[in-house]
Amino acid sequence: MRSNQIENYKKTLKLSELQKEVLVGTLLGDGCLETQNNGRTYRLKVEHSLQQKDYVDWKYNIFKNWVLSEPKIREYTVYGVERENYRFSTVSSGALRFYAHQFYVNGRKIIPKLIHKMLTPLALAVWFMDDGSIKSSQHKALVIHSQSFSKFDLQRIIKVLEDKFEIKSVLRKRQDGNGYVIYLLSETIDKFISLVGKYILPTMRYKLGTQLPKE
Repeated sequence: MRSNQIENYKKTLKLSELQKEVLVGTLLGDGCLETQNNGRTYRLKVEHSLQQKDYVDWKYNIFKNWVLSEPKIREYTVYGVERENYRFSTVSSGALRFYAHQFYVNGRKIIPKLIHKMLTPLALAVWFMDDGSIKSSQHKALVIHSQSFSKFDLQRIIKVLEDKFEIKSVLRKRQDGNGYVIYLLSETIDKFISLVGKYILPTMRYKLGTQLPKE
């Protein structure tokens, strides 16, 4: 596709409701928005380990009309260990600017003030698939590894979880002192499972431990 055709195509792009929900969950999780023209347009970058290829492919299929090339493997080295990630990026578009303004302040990712309106069961499921895990094999509680956000931001979303979905959670400081994680308390974990379970991909159900989604 030629550059002028690409630019004309970008002007036709509009986020579907499904794409909006997955975008919100992705931005709460590991995804990021990038600008290359001082905020006029943004592109979404999605990247996970190669072991989560099916998950990346699922996101790619949701945003396929926004992407010009299929996901690719990125090889890199950390402390002498070779690793492989799997990633894709959307085209840059002004249609993503609203979400950039909601999720970023001075280049730092935040939890939006409007998160009570943005957070849906699907968005929450995507966030959990990005950053969730079991606490341990001996506990029923689940964890969202949310240390990239400030304590103030996390208190905001904890309130939304309880007020909107009746899901109780608390903040716990990480053992290394680097930020806070969200503990989804066992007393309402069944509500969480019933809310997000149907959206959790089969390859990501290990994050729920033995707590498989209810049919």
